[in-house]
Amino acid sequence: MPHITIQMYPGRDEQTKKRVAKAVLEAAAKELARGEEHFSVSVEDVPQDEWKSKVYDRVRADANTIIQPGYSM
Repeated sequence: MPHITIQMYPGRDEQTKKRVAKAVLEAAAKELARGEEHFSVSVEDVPQDEWKSKVYDRVRADANTIIQPGYSM
């Protein structure tokens, strides 16, 4: 039962968040050959001034991060 978390800067409307969550869900379901009902997706707004400490530093240090950020802070 995979759970996918999407973290982004605030400012996108709910419809945009729903579209991106659905697109990620569809791609994951296809690649893992599982029905969409097996997944959950959340979208978390992270303020820009908190991004480095809450997201960037954490994913850079996490051995499970498959794709590292292509930017530096």
